[in-house]
Amino acid sequence: MDRFVWTSGLLEINETLVIQQRGVRIYDGEEKIKFDAGTLLLSTHRLIWRDQKNHECCMAIPLSQIVFIEEQAAGIGKSAKIVVHLHPAPSNKEPGPFQSSKNSYIKLSFKEHGQIEFYRRLSEEMTQRRWENMPVSQSLQANRGSQPGRIRAVGIVGIERKLEEKRKETDKNISEAFEDLSKLMVKAKEMVELSKSIANKIKDKQGDITEDETIRFKSYLLSMGIANPVTRETYGSGTQYHMQLAKQLAGILQAPLEERGGIMSLTEVYCLVNRARGMELLSPEDLVNACKMLEELKLPLRLRVFDSGVMVIELQSHKEEETVASALETVSEKGSLTSEEFAKLVGMSVLLAKERLLLAEKMGHLCRDDSVEGLRFYPNLFMTQS
Repeated sequence: MDRFVWTSGLLEINETLVIQQRGVRIYDGEEKIKFDAGTLLLSTHRLIWRDQKNHECCMAIPLSQIVFIEEQAAGIGKSAKIVVHLHPAPSNKEPGPFQSSKNSYIKLSFKEHGQIEFYRRLSEEMTQRRWENMPVSQSLQANRGSQPGRIRAVGIVGIERKLEEKRKETDKNISEAFEDLSKLMVKAKEMVELSKSIANKIKDKQGDITEDETIRFKSYLLSMGIANPVTRETYGSGTQYHMQLAKQLAGILQAPLEERGGIMSLTEVYCLVNRARGMELLSPEDLVNACKMLEELKLPLRLRVFDSGVMVIELQSHKEEETVASALETVSEKGSLTSEEFAKLVGMSVLLAKERLLLAEKMGHLCRDDSVEGLRFYPNLFMTQS
């Protein structure tokens, strides 16, 4: 620690900042000292440590004082460290936090991580030795000169140069960002036109579009997702959020429900909606709360809970009598069916197929045979034959 000298923290002429990292603690050898939370800066000439709370507490060590560095891996309850081995302190050293030290090395403990990149950049500087292009002694002589005005001029010129460089870099970044935005807007317009064209083809089934292409186009449109998903950040976490979410669900679920016979299990709905929302995933609780408001808001969908506890979303136009009659007709044609067999015939999930058969049984149209082979449904001949 006796190699460190007090500094203002301003960069010298021809000195460039390479990298900085917050949350760095300094050890004098293996000993903890009072410098426990600071920002470590690496320049082309020095290692600079500035206290995060007291910015006037700032010290530096020239890179020319470093012999070699090594990494020390993190352990249980211990942060990763960089061990810096140092040359002996020169006789003409400037004042610093310690006048003498028995250790020939220091440790830099990275409490907020970042040690891998810092070690890589420090190794590069030690290899390139850029400080030799302008020896530190020249810089120190400029600072120790008998002209106070010269020190101020150097500091102001350095600050102005840095501000100008930062302004140019900001202007460049803004220009590039607007170029990218313009390109994105052009592409977005093309994508909108393409999606409209695809939607019209799917709707009209005109031209040479095939059934396989229709399915593939619908898959592409679904993968595009929801353009502006309802989020808590926009509508808060109360009733307003669930109302807006219910309206959005009604908009995106109507077409898939019509394709699936007017009914979907809540599990299917959950997967479909979250796939469309992309990164803005929806919790099961929010989905249920939003679905409970569908009927209240007089939307074309509703939430239904079967006697078994299974929850589904169905169209308001979905008629129970028609589905039961259809189930009875299918079972009558085959003589008897299990839930799995019925699901394959009508193209729906086994869960919904079983619920439909149970509903037909509840209304007296079907009866069951529950054996070791499983649950099988038969037409209720007592209702059809006298």
